[in-house]
Amino acid sequence: MTTTAERPAPADAPLPPEAPSTRIALLRRLLGRPRTARERLWAWLGPAIVTIVGGVLRLWDLGRPHQLIFDETYYVKQGWSTVLNGYEVKRPESVPEKSVDGLFTNDGAATVYGTEPDLVVHPPVGKWVIGWGEQLFGIDDSFGWRFGVAIAGTLLIYLVGRAAWHLFRSAFLATIASVLIAVEGMAFVHSRVSILDGILTFWVVAGFVALLADRDAARRRLATLVAAQRDAGEFTGKARLGGPWLGIRPWRFVAGVCLGLACGTKWSGGFFLAAFGLLSVFWDLGARRAVGVTRYVSATFIKDAIPGAVIIVGSAAATYLASWWGWLRSSGGYGRDWADKHPAVKDTGIAPDSSLFGWVPDSLRSLWNYHLEMFDSASSITSPHAYESNPWSWMIQARPVLYFAEYPKEGEPGCTSTECAKIITSLGNVSIWWVATAALAVLLFMWALRRDWRAGAILAGLLAGWLPWFMYQERTIFTFYAVVMAPFAVLAVTYVCGLVLGSPAASAARLRVGRTVVVSYVVLAVAFFVFWWPIYTAQIVPRGFWQLHNWFPSWI
Repeated sequence: MTTTAERPAPADAPLPPEAPSTRIALLRRLLGRPRTARERLWAWLGPAIVTIVGGVLRLWDLGRPHQLIFDETYYVKQGWSTVLNGYEVKRPESVPEKSVDGLFTNDGAATVYGTEPDLVVHPPVGKWVIGWGEQLFGIDDSFGWRFGVAIAGTLLIYLVGRAAWHLFRSAFLATIASVLIAVEGMAFVHSRVSILDGILTFWVVAGFVALLADRDAARRRLATLVAAQRDAGEFTGKARLGGPWLGIRPWRFVAGVCLGLACGTKWSGGFFLAAFGLLSVFWDLGARRAVGVTRYVSATFIKDAIPGAVIIVGSAAATYLASWWGWLRSSGGYGRDWADKHPAVKDTGIAPDSSLFGWVPDSLRSLWNYHLEMFDSASSITSPHAYESNPWSWMIQARPVLYFAEYPKEGEPGCTSTECAKIITSLGNVSIWWVATAALAVLLFMWALRRDWRAGAILAGLLAGWLPWFMYQERTIFTFYAVVMAPFAVLAVTYVCGLVLGSPAASAARLRVGRTVVVSYVVLAVAFFVFWWPIYTAQIVPRGFWQLHNWFPSWI
């Protein structure tokens, strides 16, 4: 089976004389060998089957435990408040903070909400997703609290498989990528714990897949247009100088909407918007160069980059703004009336009460001021935490977060040993993360020295989720922020698996060895997941069994 897409020929390479048509020759140069109908079918079916299995694992006993876990104490309550009001509200002063979780879990929502709006540090999209699950199944059902994140985590499995297909053009590798993300521990836990990072991950990968689809569609369109010009003898002079305009590219709108929803879940989605936007420009530049456009740099800037920025950034910005519709249509959201109290008359530069903002509607000036307060509030989160970690340690999973821990005694329900443990940890599947850490060197080599665009695309996703956090080390940050990197860690491992599988032109013996190594590795990754599954899902296990999983002191 073909394991990787062929690299495009150099720009000055002549068209193969044996090509049946100019268009097919250009398509092979831009996209590699065409895949058979069988390969394309299994590129859909393989990840789809894995997605169904992964979805069952994520939805099974999803309400366990019937308690608010870690940051669920914020987002589950904020999600329901957002559905009810369009914005978040504070607990009433009459309810002690320590009793709020118990009241919410056991008595429903009525007793934990006051009337005063709350200043929060994250936009509303993720809370809408959580709240809609609560609305569907009821506020007293912990299954409903987590339903939205479970659906996002399930669909993520399929999206990672599609990303792998676009990158490698191999149904086998696409299925492997889906299997690996299905058994990646951090992604699995964030499909069963109702916090925002799993939802962020879904929208980021959806945007990435949309831009990969745009890359393929744009190259097909470019090949068709240039082939027609070449066959007519018109690909000369001005026509060759810049090449054709590729028209409206709908996948860019899809990508913009998805990345706007990512930013509307957490602002860190903006790093992916920037990284993927640049990726798209470089892909277009490479395509124009490959078909022989003379001034491919300026042509890409004018015909691809500027329209792409307008479409992707514009649709992302519009989507982000629309995500605040609940707050905008309200009269009681936090800071909703700020502009009424601060007319735009002062000459204070870019502050929302500046005369420069006089033409902006009061609702948007109030929203801008709210964002400034959100940023100040988020940047002030610097209190030490037992489970905080430095970004340097994220790839090797040095300090996972213990989301939930109880230690039942013998005789208590479910405990048949002297001491038992009931645990949920954010630890990733180290058989994936450790290989992905080593794969960084491979990706850097293949991108920098072999000019493999796939290695660059995977690196862009990894680094967009990782490098920005090195600028915020004074903040209290956690390893679980790296869950948005998990799909790209899986793609990095899948890339290495493609290299191990070998070229289709290799000998039968070489191909057998490659398949054996790759399949053995995937079986090992699944075995790691099975070993940690009780610790991911709060199963009651003997205390000694839990201790078997603590390979390093920092994992406790």
